[in-house]
Amino acid sequence: MDPITGSLIFLTGLIAGTLGGLLGIGGCVIMLPALVFVFNYPTAIAIGTTITAVILTATSGAIAHIRMRNVDYSTTKVVAISGAIGSAVGSIIFFYISNETWLLNFILGFAFLYVSIRMIYEGIFKRKMEMKEGNRVPGSNTAKATIGFLIGIITGIVGLGGGYALVPSFIYLLSSPVKIAVGTSLASFISMAVVSGAFKLYQGVVDVIAAIFLGIGTILGAQIGARLVKVVPSWAIKAIFGFVFLFVSLKFIYLGYQILF
Repeated sequence: MDPITGSLIFLTGLIAGTLGGLLGIGGCVIMLPALVFVFNYPTAIAIGTTITAVILTATSGAIAHIRMRNVDYSTTKVVAISGAIGSAVGSIIFFYISNETWLLNFILGFAFLYVSIRMIYEGIFKRKMEMKEGNRVPGSNTAKATIGFLIGIITGIVGLGGGYALVPSFIYLLSSPVKIAVGTSLASFISMAVVSGAFKLYQGVVDVIAAIFLGIGTILGAQIGARLVKVVPSWAIKAIFGFVFLFVSLKFIYLGYQILF
């Protein structure tokens, strides 16, 4: 990798981390489309590189939230184990469909469609999440294990799942306080990212150097984003990026359609 490309990939990670820290979303949803549409990575390698980079991001974020006591350890244990199993299942599925670029693009397109709808809704219509009190994620272990397993499968297939799916699942399905949902999500997601990343390293669909540059960029950017929370209205940024992700989702779907037909 030449120095200019490396610098641009690091900058992408920095931007992804900053927005992730500001909006409470995973860096994956920024890094993955950037690798595909800006740096022209094949979809499978973009997925593998992104999920490998997120190992660094999730670990750094989890440490910060552990220090702030925002992690429900009992939930983390259940979700981390079930999610790791799900990630292994999803990674095996990915192994068989990784050459079916049209299918990966369709899956990513509909995944980003969910992201865009959620962000537009929160940005324009809801603006601010209800701030519940508490220090744990409510719900049964069966419900948590099911959520972890299903999101693990998604992670194994398309390299998404942390802030993208775990956080809203904890908040909207289990009525978790927001700060506990974010911290527990990051801690739970480490195992999913490690398992998924290991499978993809074995399969040879990871640009390791790019993953390191992205990971370091997101770690630094997350610190910037956390400081911007107090001065930037996150609901407005969510609305803007909701429409950006709507475009991204439609672009993935269109690419899948082009390849298929």
